[in-house]
Amino acid sequence: MKFSCEKTLLQAAVTTAGRCAAAKSPIPALEGLLIQAGQGVKVTGYDLKKGIYTTVPADVAEPGSIVLGARFLNDIVRSLPNGIVTVSTEDGLNTRIECGGSHFTTVASDSGDYPELPSVDRENAISVPQGILSRMIRQTVFSISDNESRPVYTGELFEVKGDQLTLVAVDGYRLALRRETVAVGDVEDCSFIVPGATLNDLEKLCGDTDEKVAVTVGAKHVSFVVGDTVLVSRRLEGEFLNYSRSIPSEFSIEVEADKEELVQAVSRVSIIIDERTKNPLRLLLADGEMTILCNTGVSQGRDSCPVKGGGDASLEIGFNNRYLLDALKAAPADTLKLCFNNASSPCVVLPADGNGSFSYMILPVRLKAGA
Repeated sequence: MKFSCEKTLLQAAVTTAGRCAAAKSPIPALEGLLIQAGQGVKVTGYDLKKGIYTTVPADVAEPGSIVLGARFLNDIVRSLPNGIVTVSTEDGLNTRIECGGSHFTTVASDSGDYPELPSVDRENAISVPQGILSRMIRQTVFSISDNESRPVYTGELFEVKGDQLTLVAVDGYRLALRRETVAVGDVEDCSFIVPGATLNDLEKLCGDTDEKVAVTVGAKHVSFVVGDTVLVSRRLEGEFLNYSRSIPSEFSIEVEADKEELVQAVSRVSIIIDERTKNPLRLLLADGEMTILCNTGVSQGRDSCPVKGGGDASLEIGFNNRYLLDALKAAPADTLKLCFNNASSPCVVLPADGNGSFSYMILPVRLKAGA
């Protein structure tokens, strides 16, 4: 095998595919990247749960394929000077990497030891602009659970109904929902669950552009095509939360607040909260103002934010500060509607203009007297 390629292109491909290389695996080949030279150069990373392959243009003198350690290859290519990189093999697996005055030699692994990525037997397919999908993931992924005892919630629900795409994540303490109207094409209504680790990789692949991500849904796997890069992932199986029944639809108290003012007030009081003790925030709602308090026993913090609505209603309710901040920061609107019923019922954050593009639900924490 022998090929030459622009260093910047090869580095980007190695970095992208390297996201799916296994850090440690009983199959040593999975700790490496599969390099295939043919019509250009294809670089593949795979950890048996998800895989990425991407193709870059190259001058291929001799077709072939090898496996090189992912971290090793990434470190070498990143360190090379800008220019044309030449990768060649001699006597089977002896590999030489050259660029300018830099020369490295190593022994590659046989590509025959590299497992084949699963094929996606198409059951459905949709197309979504990269920018929209990237924002939807970023504004929900924080609510994905990291509790492996309930694997279905370590992923995010994708739901297609008509021309609407809905993403939902839930971890038992909060729920994040984003909905967009997109021209998904002539497809059947469907739903599937994508692992959180896959979505983190997908969000990095997408740019802020109208170029489309082609999503192919199979019985056990799903693939995302972003330009010259393909991300393949297993689907999570199981029954996801019926979110439409879980989010309250009627509220006794509804107030509107400026997002930035509220985020700043909550952030300032959160400074005194110790990550070990995780003292709750205490929200007091009365007289057109939301007061945010915290008492750690050592320190006290207090701030406030003006709100509209709510009438003469008053409420005192507690929240985990990080859960509340994550929702407030993610909400894609300048003015938010915060909806309550009582101190033991969830807070639901909605767009003030009622467009239905997002819903964030946060469960309260029980407050102790004087805490």
